[in-house]
Amino acid sequence: MSIIDAIIQGVVQGLTEFLPVSSSGHLAITQHILGTSGEGNLFFNVMLHVGTLVAVAAFYYKLILRLIKELFRMIKDIFTGKFTLKNMNEDRRLIIMLIIGLLPLILLFIPVPGTDMKIKDLADVFSASPILIITSVSLIVTSALLTIGIICNKKTTREYKHLKNGDSSTAGRESFKVLDAVCVGLMQVVAALFPGLSRSGSTLAVGEMRGINKQKALDYTFVLGIPSIIAAALLEGMDAVQSPDGINVEVSVVIVGMVAAAVVGYLSIVIFKWFLKTDKMIIFVIYTAVVGIAFTVISAIEMNTGYNLFTGAAIGSIF
Repeated sequence: MSIIDAIIQGVVQGLTEFLPVSSSGHLAITQHILGTSGEGNLFFNVMLHVGTLVAVAAFYYKLILRLIKELFRMIKDIFTGKFTLKNMNEDRRLIIMLIIGLLPLILLFIPVPGTDMKIKDLADVFSASPILIITSVSLIVTSALLTIGIICNKKTTREYKHLKNGDSSTAGRESFKVLDAVCVGLMQVVAALFPGLSRSGSTLAVGEMRGINKQKALDYTFVLGIPSIIAAALLEGMDAVQSPDGINVEVSVVIVGMVAAAVVGYLSIVIFKWFLKTDKMIIFVIYTAVVGIAFTVISAIEMNTGYNLFTGAAIGSIF
């Protein structure tokens, strides 16, 4: 892999990790076009996710530091018998909701019957596929979920007649309930399996379906993604090291890709929050639908011809 390839993939990762268009789906498409797809890129993909982790940590560093301090206070109160569910402040309540939202990730470690894989391994199988049919269909599903989220948010906005100056960004509940966190957590599990199904977009949509304020729902899903990205990086990093290909990319290429992903990732968070605040999410609905439909057609052609339309290389089966 060249430095240029690393920059391109880093930019794609940074843009799509936080925008509701699916980073894994766009990485699969980019690698398919460049002819660099396959298991050999697993470690590089993991490091790109670490780059975007730096971006979200930098953007939310004040909130993260506040939650870490509150976590230690909460642990102290638990051991001293002072902890109560009734008298939790907002930060402590958010910590509890984040823990609940992360619990569904346990489902990823359930074994797949008849195989030696766990459910989480299906994501690697889908991502490494030389044919993009799963990715393209998942992008269409992302478009549908974003549409549902927009409709639900408009309904929530109408119910809040007291809004000042019609500012829809303040509509909806400000805090999460247990069922809200469980629903978002379950959607995060589903999004983790399918390249093309946006984690940020789908979990935001679920929050909007539950009547949560859209900015609060977005902040929750971004912060929830931090431990998820860390866990995924550790697990996939171990898989990459133990795979037959191992780590087959140069250190300089990895660093360049990570830096590109971090810088562009930070900017994409800013962009996403602006699009959400100004009610311009329809752009992402159209984009994911168009890309999904286009690559569904391309995948159908490639399955019929047996060749990658961009590189001319022969392709194998989907799995």
